[in-house]
Amino acid sequence: MAGLLGRAVLAFTEFAPIRTTFTKTRPGRAVAQRFVAGETLDEAMAVAAALVESGCEVSLDYLGEHVAERSEAIRARDDYTACLDRIGASGLPANISVKLTQLGMGLDDELAAQSLGELAVRAAEVGTTVTVDMEESDHTESTILIYEEAQRRYGNLGIAVQSYLRRTRADLDRLIPLGGHIRLCKGAYAEPETVALQSGEEVNANFDSLLTLLMQAPGVKPAIATHDDGRLALAKELIPQRRAPYEFQLLYGVRAALQRELVAAGYPLRIYVPYGVAWYPYLTRRMAERPANLLFFLRAVVGRR
Repeated sequence: MAGLLGRAVLAFTEFAPIRTTFTKTRPGRAVAQRFVAGETLDEAMAVAAALVESGCEVSLDYLGEHVAERSEAIRARDDYTACLDRIGASGLPANISVKLTQLGMGLDDELAAQSLGELAVRAAEVGTTVTVDMEESDHTESTILIYEEAQRRYGNLGIAVQSYLRRTRADLDRLIPLGGHIRLCKGAYAEPETVALQSGEEVNANFDSLLTLLMQAPGVKPAIATHDDGRLALAKELIPQRRAPYEFQLLYGVRAALQRELVAAGYPLRIYVPYGVAWYPYLTRRMAERPANLLFFLRAVVGRR
């Protein structure tokens, strides 16, 4: 996230008039469509098919988090099951990314763990994997505990880690021995200095250190989730020494030219494809990560897209 500016953007987008402008106006929804692959599974699968045709793999993320009722958590699990069914039927090289608070973590951790296990089983049946997204730091430990149990039991999961969190290096000591894939990103939530690095330079330096560690670990598959040219350059320097699988991961709608360049150069690339009606929190984090995206929206509002 872009430090103080990123936190200011997050605060700005929480104002009710701004939320309304994004969610209820044509320009606002046009911006959302740049970063979100529609509100339905059919729309997301069409986007996924086009990305696969261009040489990418995909990770489908049904947007939502922090459910308030068990029924919402169960519905989210069922929606993800339907997504896995479509992946299996289509044969697309795709997996799913899930947020555990959407499956009930924080409300009913046992339900969340059970649902993650059921999704892992269904994913194995269709020949794919499940990635557990990382959320706010308040949920990091619970996320890792649930993931550890599921990965030990099913073996076809992966997890995201965030380079801005001070604890991530120690977390990798727990996660690397479990195998699977580990998505390394910078982090997109507003976090206090006690738990998260605040300057871009510190976050980048930690990303580089963690990336080097992951690329030297043969038992896991690093997923290099960054659009930062400096971090990408380091990854390309490390790749020739790696003999085990790895992949780049980029967000749908962000730096399409870079996506084409990576594919053309022969690098394995997976595109993170979010979809669903609960797109506003996801969109605001993309604004905070790259405030230029907010300028894109403002130009749309005044008719200069």
